[in-house]
Amino acid sequence: MEKRRARQAGKPPGSVRIIAGEWRGRRIELASGAEIRPTPDRVRETLFNWLAPVLPGMHCLDLYAGTGVLGIEALSRGAAESWFVEQDAEAAQALELVLSRFGGPGQDKGCVLRADARRWLAGPVPRSFDLVFLDPPYAENELGNLCTLLARGWLAPHAWVYLETSRRHALPALPSGWQLHREREAGEVRFALARLA
Repeated sequence: MEKRRARQAGKPPGSVRIIAGEWRGRRIELASGAEIRPTPDRVRETLFNWLAPVLPGMHCLDLYAGTGVLGIEALSRGAAESWFVEQDAEAAQALELVLSRFGGPGQDKGCVLRADARRWLAGPVPRSFDLVFLDPPYAENELGNLCTLLARGWLAPHAWVYLETSRRHALPALPSGWQLHREREAGEVRFALARLA
């Protein structure tokens, strides 16, 4: 999850690591001006274990991308491409630099779009995706509205949608034709994987 938060004064921005695949062990530095909190390692490990049988060749969309660690982890593990939607200019620029630095699949298969994710989803649909990572800031509690927007043509047949929110929030009612595949809690995070029937 890429939840916005206030960083403590004087603390370094930190980094997140890629867990597996071609870029296993590589680190992504957090942009110094961006206020983001990446999805914890153990949550990502569980999610990508769930996705392992179907991930290779998928076309992914990482909304509220922040560091882009979800979409980058997908590329590292064999996804065909990842689009990253990030509103913060500094975070989007940092993500472009990471993809360029990593080289290999990231250079040719990663596309960074600087935009507000909700407004972007409400606009024209340029293509559909096999897998969407949906983890807006917890405080916004917007998962239900965002799922409704995704259901208007953004998803390929039998697509998967990753949902992440605070443990304090319930998952939203899913749009017609979606099924909850898995759900789990870890620390302060509630996360789930849904699929189009």
